[in-house]
Formats: sequence, structure tokens, C-alpha cells
Amino acid sequence: MLQDPNLRHPIAISLGAVAGALSRYYITLWFASRFGTAFPYGTFFINITGCLAMGFFITLAFERVPTIPSEVRLMVATGFLGAYTTFSTYGLETNVLWRDRSYSIAASYWAGSAILGVIAVQLGIILARIGK
Repeated sequence: MLQDPNLRHPIAISLGAVAGALSRYYITLWFASRFGTAFPYGTFFINITGCLAMGFFITLAFERVPTIPSEVRLMVATGFLGAYTTFSTYGLETNVLWRDRSYSIAASYWAGSAILGVIAVQLGIILARIGK
């Protein structure tokens, strides 16, 4: 049963996700208690360290140590870093598009995600308030 990748992969992702989500939560609390909440220091730190970790791990896993099992790659990249911060995936995908010389697509994705993401949050607030 545990030899089936259809079972092993989701389990690996789930284990990483629990650790990533808890790390994000406790790091955010620590930064808020240490520096206050006037600026989202915790989120800023998480986004930057998540991007650093994603770049490091993906390069390590695919260029330096390609024998890392797929379950470990999924647990770290998709599970842990995905729950820790999706910003790291955004950074990686932008970088891949740029590396593939899809410069206009990379720039559109980079700016569009940030701008439309902020607009979508505001739209969600407006929609939730309708009929209030």
C-alpha cells in the first residue's frame, strides 16, 4: 500500500505542509511580538526566506543531488515551502519564465500576480460586504 506513489506523494506533501504552516504561524507570531504589527515583518521574512529556500532546494535537487527521491522533493518544495509561502513558488515560476527567455510573459506574470492579487483581495472584501 505505501509503495504506491498515488498514496506516497500526497502523504509526503501533507507532512511537509503541516511543518510549513506551523513554521509560518510561529515565525509570524515571533516577529509580531518582537517588532510589532505596524509592518508585516513576519510575512516579509517568510516570503524572502521561502524564495531563498526554494531556489536553493530546487537547484540542489535537480542539479547537484538528482538522486533525492521524488517524495522528499514533494515534501520540501510543494509541501513545506508551499505551506510556508506560496510566494516562493511565484518567485520560482517567474524565474523559470525569465530563464526560458519568455521575458514579456515573465514580466506580465510577475506584475500581474502582484497587482491583480491586491485588487482581488479588495474585490473579495467588497463582495463579502454586499448586503451588510
